[in-house]
Amino acid sequence: MTDTLKLSLAMGDYDRTRPIVDGRVQIDGVSPLPMLLSPEEMFFRAFRHQAFDVTELSLSSYSISVARGDPQYVAIPVFLSRAFRHTSVYVRKDRGIDGPEDLMGRRIGVAEYQLSANVWVRGILQEHHGVLPSDIIWIRGGMESPGRPEKIKVNLPTGVTMEDAPEGATLNAMLAEGEIDGFVGPRAPRCFAEGHPQVGRLWEDSMVAAAAYYETTRIFPIMHVLGLRRTLADTHPWLPGALLKAFERARALAVEALADTSATKVTMPFVEDNLARAHRLMGPDPWTYGLPGNAHVLETFLGYHADQGLSPRRVAVDELFHPATVESYSL
Repeated sequence: MTDTLKLSLAMGDYDRTRPIVDGRVQIDGVSPLPMLLSPEEMFFRAFRHQAFDVTELSLSSYSISVARGDPQYVAIPVFLSRAFRHTSVYVRKDRGIDGPEDLMGRRIGVAEYQLSANVWVRGILQEHHGVLPSDIIWIRGGMESPGRPEKIKVNLPTGVTMEDAPEGATLNAMLAEGEIDGFVGPRAPRCFAEGHPQVGRLWEDSMVAAAAYYETTRIFPIMHVLGLRRTLADTHPWLPGALLKAFERARALAVEALADTSATKVTMPFVEDNLARAHRLMGPDPWTYGLPGNAHVLETFLGYHADQGLSPRRVAVDELFHPATVESYSL
């Protein structure tokens, strides 16, 4: 296709992105060069070096760039990662930590303070359990390799205590050895995955906790958005809409495949039961793109983001996205 725009495209290897990678879904006017990368690699390369034309972005780091007035990317309301973060708090089970309130005064590890998952956890702890970020001593470091930096420098508000992990130490080892009381992050620490007898989740039945949270708030937390290099959006005003259209179609194919349980498309038992449970709780289409049905989720996140001092000002939802992607035609 000699007349198409050749663009690098960095994203995770998900059922909702695979149709674009394998060519079942075409992006109008674009010949993509897909790269399936981990969030850590994508985000570091995107925010430090603007390495990709189109890329999955951390909602938190992107919001920082918008608030500071220097975003190199403009977002499209394609929410490639969403998750209930009641799975993201790990604690030592030998420290008397039986509920969220018991985190007060504890030493809790984080790989980066700005991670979207951590913004959601801190917001939930404060709003729903009365535990402020200043009530916890935060220990920042690499999970498996010492010395992980914040991808964008952040300035924490007065009263929030952040300490660096000791030189050469990793958060996984510190948690396993009892040098910290817990860990918050989107990835499970290895000691938990390997069955350490004294490391468990704060919310042991995270599905029950998340369902109760959703019933109260109607929030399915958003982690990542799709970003387009801003100069490309300015040069090719048709491109943001073309990306939204393609990613919507790819998501629809993933939803169709998941619902076809004549032979399940994912390597997991009880797919039908878990899908039915999600639909009973959240409706027939729980993982939506676009602003309709998601504005309150983004408003909540941006409020947490500002309250936690990550944004130097409160960002409005309509500042996040290219204007061509927040409205659509109808027949």
